[in-house]
Amino acid sequence: MNVLVPIDESDPARQAVEHAATTYPDATITALHVINPSMAMYRGEMAYNYDRLIELEKEDAESLFETVQEIGDEHDVSITTEVLVGTPARSIVSFAEDNDVDQIVLGSHGRSGMSRVLLGSVAEQVVRRATVPVTVVR
Repeated sequence: MNVLVPIDESDPARQAVEHAATTYPDATITALHVINPSMAMYRGEMAYNYDRLIELEKEDAESLFETVQEIGDEHDVSITTEVLVGTPARSIVSFAEDNDVDQIVLGSHGRSGMSRVLLGSVAEQVVRRATVPVTVVR
């Protein structure tokens, strides 16, 4: 069984990793972080230098992956990691389809406030678009 766990810096994302590790201990678990370059423009971060922005975001993802590995180690589960650049919901669904994922486990929300209102819930979009079962962890 292949389980995909999209991650960001939120508590629900960490809880999703924990859930996947305890619920699917024998599965191949992949933690996926999607870098959304358009969000950087909303935050005002170096949007003028796309390549540098992506490089910095990938560096930031390494700390997320360290946390994921710690959770995997706690449960004696191996977790692989992947980074994609693109729109989060679309990238998650595409990755699941392209990599024979059997189950997606994701946190209920990663963003709050205005960005969530403007962009909609990634979890909701994944639930609507995915062709495999999706577990949403709160």
